[in-house]
Formats: sequence, structure tokens, C-alpha cells
Amino acid sequence: MLRLICSALVAAALVVIPAAISSHVSGQALAEATAAPAEKADKGKATTTTKAAKKKKRELTAGQKSARERQRQCGQEWREAKKAGKIEKGTTWPKYWSACNTRLKGKA
Repeated sequence: MLRLICSALVAAALVVIPAAISSHVSGQALAEATAAPAEKADKGKATTTTKAAKKKKRELTAGQKSARERQRQCGQEWREAKKAGKIEKGTTWPKYWSACNTRLKGKA
């Protein structure tokens, strides 16, 4: 008889404890989700501005500027050629970019 009672208590504990834990955890999640969104947004902005203040953006070098300009030109050529159907089958953007970049560097 004692064995039956102990088994019933263990079975009840196995059902009640996980249910209590999940309701506690979901209650915390609900509280965090309904917390003032403005407070969270202010915290996010504060850390972003302090990080930005610590890490200033550097000016692009002449090489970086020219590389970006070549990439824009090649991108525009790629889109036009693709739209016109002039791209060979199997050519991907990286392959096209490499060839176009080399060609544009040779012009300069």
C-alpha cells in the first residue's frame, strides 16, 4: 500500500513540477515582452551611439574609392548585359566581376 501511495506522489510530482516551471518561464517571457518598448529602444540607441562614438569611420583610400566605382560600373554592365541576354551560359557574377575589374583596371 505504501508503495502505491509513493508511486502516486511521484507521478503527480512529475506532472505538476514541469507545468509549474513552464508557467513561471512563460510568465517571465510575457513580462519581458510587455515591458516598455521605448525603454528597450532607448537602451539600444544608447549603446549604438556610444559604439559609434568610440569607433569613428575612416575616409576611404583612393584605391578603395576606385574599386567601388569599378564595381558599380561592372554591376551596371552586368545588369544591362543580363537583361539583353548577352551573358554566356554558366557565367556568374564573381567571374564577370573579375574579368570586368581587370578590364577596367587596364583602361586606367
